[in-house]
Amino acid sequence: MTNQPTDLSIEERVAALEAAVAKLQQEPAPIQPQNWVEQLSGSFKDEPEFEAVLAYGRAIRQGDDSLLGFPDQS
Repeated sequence: MTNQPTDLSIEERVAALEAAVAKLQQEPAPIQPQNWVEQLSGSFKDEPEFEAVLAYGRAIRQGDDSLLGFPDQS
């Protein structure tokens, strides 16, 4: 942003702002980056290691420690 002299009248400052806004409106909108979830979605498709990670996570959520290799605590 450029430094505007403070001795300009309010009308001159508003006119400068209006010109800047008009210039911005004429420029094409920047390309928005894709959502990170969409970028990752499907990137591990058909990966056996990822399927194993999912199985471990499922076992942990369900309280099944047998897949984790911990000794039985009974």
